[in-house]
Amino acid sequence: MIIKAIENPKLLDHLNSISPDGTKIFLLGNGTVRGSLLHGTKMINQMRVNHGLGILETLALGHAYIGTGLLTSMIKGNDRIGMMIECGGPIKGISTEASADGGIRGYLLNNPIPIGTPLESFDLSPFFGPGFLKITRYIEGARHPFSGQVMLNYGNIAQDLALYFNTSEQIKTLFSISIKFDREGDAIGAGGLFLQELPGADGGVLGALEDRVKKMPSIGLFFSEKGRVEDLVTDTFKDFSPGIIADKHTAFSCSCSKEKFGSFLSSLKGEEKEKIMKEGPFPLVTTCHNCGTDYEFTRDEVMELFSN
Repeated sequence: MIIKAIENPKLLDHLNSISPDGTKIFLLGNGTVRGSLLHGTKMINQMRVNHGLGILETLALGHAYIGTGLLTSMIKGNDRIGMMIECGGPIKGISTEASADGGIRGYLLNNPIPIGTPLESFDLSPFFGPGFLKITRYIEGARHPFSGQVMLNYGNIAQDLALYFNTSEQIKTLFSISIKFDREGDAIGAGGLFLQELPGADGGVLGALEDRVKKMPSIGLFFSEKGRVEDLVTDTFKDFSPGIIADKHTAFSCSCSKEKFGSFLSSLKGEEKEKIMKEGPFPLVTTCHNCGTDYEFTRDEVMELFSN
């Protein structure tokens, strides 16, 4: 992956002044509820620059990045977890994936998202329309990935993720996702919260926590004002016996490389290779959809790949 530079000096100063990105995994209610709180302001801005996103696109894909990143609390080792949304609205779909080490990548099926009138609110439901949300776990050593899906009911990634776990996996779950933009349209704060009952939990604990979450400050605003993840956990849930049990790295990250794309070109069929050499154009540009990185191959590089 090639990291593109964030060139807005005011935004860079802000990003350097706030707390670092990261995720805290914690327990509440005497170990009956598992939670994760993610700070991803720098991640969202790097995603935006690499994919060349506007405000609407940053909001939609950013919510998906945060939601998928929160799910890394459920995987370990070399496991991965992915979210796929397919929908009939202008967004058309979103694909995201996170690894257990906190690397997150993914893309919009439509970029830019076509809109008929200027954006008047941050309600994304009209841009999703009817569709499906699918969660897939890629467990190391398993013969097949494990998937489940639900119909989109809200057009809101946090609420539809909660719906997925509450119905598809029958686990009481709560999500809250927030991105704060300033007047210039820069994303100055971004984060999310994930709470889930564990086996044997008292059914009333998550209900009480839901009321608490409704009263907590906007997560995006909190991080935009230099708040720290651990402080938000301990202050918000201080009477639910919070205990932080793990820290996770959180970053925009993709495993693509020029070598991998070169290997793909090498595997093309003979007629496809002949067409490329005959018609070009050169340099041949290949693009990773997950991170927006372009890899260029000169005619000589392509000839060498095809000869091998």
